[in-house]
Amino acid sequence: MNREMKRGEEEEEGREPTGEEEEEEGREPTGEDEEEGREPTGEEEEGREPTDEEDEGEDDEEQKNKDGGDEDAATTKKTVCADRKCVPGILYLGHIPPRLRPKHLRNLLSVHGEIGRVFLQPEDSQVRRRKKKSGLRRCDFTEGWVEFRDKRVAKRVAASLHNTPMGTRKRQRFSSDLWCIKYLHRFQWTHLSERLAYEQTVLQQRLRTEVSQAKKETSFYLNNVEKSAHLDKLRKKRQRDGEQVDEKTWDFTQRQTEEEIQRKKKKKKDLLAQKHLDKARLLQQKSQSNVSLLAKIFNSNQSERQQGGT
Repeated sequence: MNREMKRGEEEEEGREPTGEEEEEEGREPTGEDEEEGREPTGEEEEGREPTDEEDEGEDDEEQKNKDGGDEDAATTKKTVCADRKCVPGILYLGHIPPRLRPKHLRNLLSVHGEIGRVFLQPEDSQVRRRKKKSGLRRCDFTEGWVEFRDKRVAKRVAASLHNTPMGTRKRQRFSSDLWCIKYLHRFQWTHLSERLAYEQTVLQQRLRTEVSQAKKETSFYLNNVEKSAHLDKLRKKRQRDGEQVDEKTWDFTQRQTEEEIQRKKKKKKDLLAQKHLDKARLLQQKSQSNVSLLAKIFNSNQSERQQGGT
């Protein structure tokens, strides 16, 4: 049975198709089949009216596109602002009223913009010493510098607050004082720190030179004291031995006083005046001698003429 079944399957696989099967496989699709499978033409799409749901969908898409454009513009503006670096600006304060501290200054100016660093220059050490002697222990400031995060804000603050009262109310602190503000063009905080460091180094150098000069003077004085003590010992020893001791005398010239200088000047003036007078007298005497000589000559000529005429 198994052999017969295998033979039947092999015959079915190996046999050729019949005429009906060839016609079914080779025939072309009919009009109904084409209507079911064909796509709609352009005329049908243009003639078809859109429904309400399609209109609403198109409106939603247009609104989304507009919202997306606004959001893109806002994001681009934010990125441009973020990319633009805020260059800091520095203000110079020429007048600092008494009892004004950096925290007060920060509170007064932080209303106008964001503030960075603040520096106030304290008073000179000599002024502080005088105040301490008089009983005042307060340390005031003479000038200051304030850094704003944006230089445009700093320029506006300098233009608006210069020569205006510090306090907005009458009873407010520092209301009687005026702002003295100037915007420093192309000035950076590093310039200020470098200047302060330079002044500090100059002060230290000056202190070093003063200390070295004082040390030299003290060492010179001590050496002279030692020399004088040694010379005193030698003199006493020679006196004990009976030798003659030559006492040294200090030869020096006293500086002239103002009166002596004025006297010398007067003497010089008098001498010059006397010389001029002497010269004038000599000239006068010479002129008189010449006059007398000429008179004698002319008189003698006239007498000769008279005698000849007679």
